Amino acid sequence: MACLGGVLYAPSNYDALAYRLPRILHWLAAGQWHWIHTIFPRLNTRSCGIEWISAPGIALLGTDRGLFLINIVSFLLLPGLVFSVFTRLGVRRRAAWHWMWLAPTGYCFLLQAGSIGNDLFGATFALAAVDFALRAKISQSPRDFFTSGLAAAMMTSAKMASLPLLLPWALAILPSLKLILRQPLRTAAIGVIAIFASALPTMVLNAKNAGDWSGAGLGHGNVKNAAILRIAVNTGLLAVGSFTPPVFPVAKAWNRGVTNLMPAGLTSRLGVVMLESAAVNFPAEEMQMEENAGLGFGVSFILLASVIAAGFARQGKLPAGNSVWQTCVRWAPMISLLAVLTQSNLSAIARIMAPYYLLLLPGLLAGAGHERLVKKCWWRTASFAAFFMAAGLLIVSPARPLFPVRPVMEKLASHASGSKMFSRMDEVYSVYKHRNDAFAPARDILPPGLKVLGMVTFDDPETSLWCPFGSRRIVHVCPGDTAADLKAHGVEYILLREEALGLFFNCPLADWLRQMNAQVVQKIPLNLRASRGPLDWYLVKLN
Repeated sequence: MACLGGVLYAPSNYDALAYRLPRILHWLAAGQWHWIHTIFPRLNTRSCGIEWISAPGIALLGTDRGLFLINIVSFLLLPGLVFSVFTRLGVRRRAAWHWMWLAPTGYCFLLQAGSIGNDLFGATFALAAVDFALRAKISQSPRDFFTSGLAAAMMTSAKMASLPLLLPWALAILPSLKLILRQPLRTAAIGVIAIFASALPTMVLNAKNAGDWSGAGLGHGNVKNAAILRIAVNTGLLAVGSFTPPVFPVAKAWNRGVTNLMPAGLTSRLGVVMLESAAVNFPAEEMQMEENAGLGFGVSFILLASVIAAGFARQGKLPAGNSVWQTCVRWAPMISLLAVLTQSNLSAIARIMAPYYLLLLPGLLAGAGHERLVKKCWWRTASFAAFFMAAGLLIVSPARPLFPVRPVMEKLASHASGSKMFSRMDEVYSVYKHRNDAFAPARDILPPGLKVLGMVTFDDPETSLWCPFGSRRIVHVCPGDTAADLKAHGVEYILLREEALGLFFNCPLADWLRQMNAQVVQKIPLNLRASRGPLDWYLVKLN
């Protein structure tokens, strides 16, 4: 079903359309990987592993339609990796076999399987890094050892938030380090490849251009001495993200209730340490979307129930071969998790944690009680219920619905035309349907044959303006750019929204037009996000 969704629908992942695909298009237009001139830091500061893998497909095929296959392959690898890692870390084989099918139905994995998000991609490499490290201890095979190192490098290049997961990987690879001495030249060569495939090149550029290896300084997310407060907020966000039902119609009532219950002083204090102020009110979503989904209600509920039930069961002996080293590897992801909770300042922490979930589970499932638990009728019934909920979510997902949306909406309109819930549903499905080509109305008013377009943008799905890929180049307009600078880059027309001018240029549209000696050609409303509604954009011509 996830694969079918990827085949039927163009990619609509917002982050991918706003900065991951545009950065590839900027690099291809310039003929090199470079620091992009922009006011939107994510174009430069984020790890770019999935972009490096996607770039050849875009360059050769000129389309993004096939990029979902990267995540389909990643998703198909999860069950085998889960079983291998779990059994090597002390989970009984029977329990591991059941969880190898159940754990990948976590919404953060399932909803991204037909998508071009990069969280599932990073989760697969995180599992592979630890798996091959554990294999290398037994096999003493250089192939397993080097594969583990390359997977760890790709894990960091997928998501810089996965850097703390180098701790469990380092502990897992520790007994095999003597293999370095056997083949020093091969180790050096593969080490160089791993370095350039990792997040390190991005970190170096961040340090050089942003003054901070993580790039957090550009995002205004570097508040100091906020670890305890962030742990509290992020733990709450994880709990809400994990236990919110797949469809939650009362989300707005929940959000209003939490906002009203939170003391103003506490809200203000917590807001200082979070980049997104709404995060301190622990918002719930009306439906689990790939942009925010965590492990999900089904898996989270069964995991919680399993841990409680197994805790009351009589515990048997630890499996043969269990050691202090194995225990350390099993629990090290908890330390990695704590490190992320002290640093993350984004509301989508439940999705960002996708590479962590599957490595955290062995520590919770290693008890002997879980082997008996998976035979229980209630446990299997709950597991099937989790599968059905996950399947239902795939069917109704606005990004890739597997039901005839228009006929259903027309039928609902005849019965509930004045309903706010229906209006909201209609708007969400409509926005997702057109998101891949959200700027098509703006593109249609561009002069024929325009090769270069200036744009004042921050977190907008810019990819649409490049279509068809290779036909047009987008140049970002930043504070300090003059009309002469822009004309030197071939810019004659600029697309902008007045809100961005006020936020980043501190200048009203009329004043900016006078400074740039420009005139408005046309105003056009665009609905790029269902949460914000239509906003006015302006096509401007430099005189």
